[in-house]
Amino acid sequence: MKRRGNFLTVLAAVLLLSVTDAEACSRVVHQFKNGTVLTGRSMDWFVRYPTSLWKFPRGVEREGLTPRNPARWTSRYGSVVVVQTAAGTQSATADGINEKGLAANLMYLTETKYPKRNPKVPGVASSVYLQYLLDNFATVAEAVKFLNKEAVQIVPVPIPESEHLPTMHIALSDATGDSAIVEFLDGKTVIHHSRKYRVMTNSPIYEKQLTLTDYWRAIGGHSFLPGTRNSPDRFVRASFYNEGLPETNSTREAIAEVMSVIRNVSSPFGHPDPRKPNISTTLWRVVADHTHGRYYYESTLSPNVIWVDLKKFDFAPGSGTKVLHLGEESDFCGEVNAHFEASKPLEFARVPEVKP
Repeated sequence: MKRRGNFLTVLAAVLLLSVTDAEACSRVVHQFKNGTVLTGRSMDWFVRYPTSLWKFPRGVEREGLTPRNPARWTSRYGSVVVVQTAAGTQSATADGINEKGLAANLMYLTETKYPKRNPKVPGVASSVYLQYLLDNFATVAEAVKFLNKEAVQIVPVPIPESEHLPTMHIALSDATGDSAIVEFLDGKTVIHHSRKYRVMTNSPIYEKQLTLTDYWRAIGGHSFLPGTRNSPDRFVRASFYNEGLPETNSTREAIAEVMSVIRNVSSPFGHPDPRKPNISTTLWRVVADHTHGRYYYESTLSPNVIWVDLKKFDFAPGSGTKVLHLGEESDFCGEVNAHFEASKPLEFARVPEVKP
């Protein structure tokens, strides 16, 4: 009876989470025994923003785009990133990998509560925060060490065409297989740093996700797996399937395996609910190959997977910014390095000035 009572208690909690916070986006990290490290993620949202791939070189001077005391830096590492642009000009880095193999994923988290703005601390707009990490750090450990100092402060930029603030959390992974989950809760930066943190979805906060997953692991995925598109269910399924991937020495098969997990936890086309941006159609998926320096992208509007070979790009200072616009009728297929075009530097969305 005690076991049944525990089951009903946890089941009630899961059902409550499913009703109140059925959120979007999933991410997994997998390290094969031959050393290959891959990170896959899906992007789910209720608005399909124009999406593009950008190549940024080293030596780019940037600022944090906050009204007061913006952080200023020069990029130490080149990167390839996914940029989403709303309202024609409001651009933000949503995902990417740098030339050292550090990958960063920006995802939705309802519980996010950013720190109150302290103008004495250099600010970084949420639109460029992911880019800040890719520009400055080569490994997860380096990034976590810096973030723990709270030497910069994230400042949210309102989401265009939406009533919602960008309540986000961030996943980091690197070529060693290291991983970290960065959340902003009750005005503080909370970081879970360990190689074992290979999966991230959305609500609840990561500490609670781990507790729920421990419960389902005890049941065993071969007996039963929660099947909805809600965040806790996707977390459990992604964890189970990621742990069960077969070993392979084929990079092609490895990419297919990680992509299969991300496809399993993707959300089909359906009618979005603007009040719950967490319940949304999957727009695109990516797999970052930290080991071989490739970045794979799949739009749900295209039958083709495309990829960028970072080793074939020149990231030297002065090598220029390049862009590949991914329209809804894009017919790109395979490696797309040659299709990137020279571009002026990207202007990221600024934090608006708040009138007193």
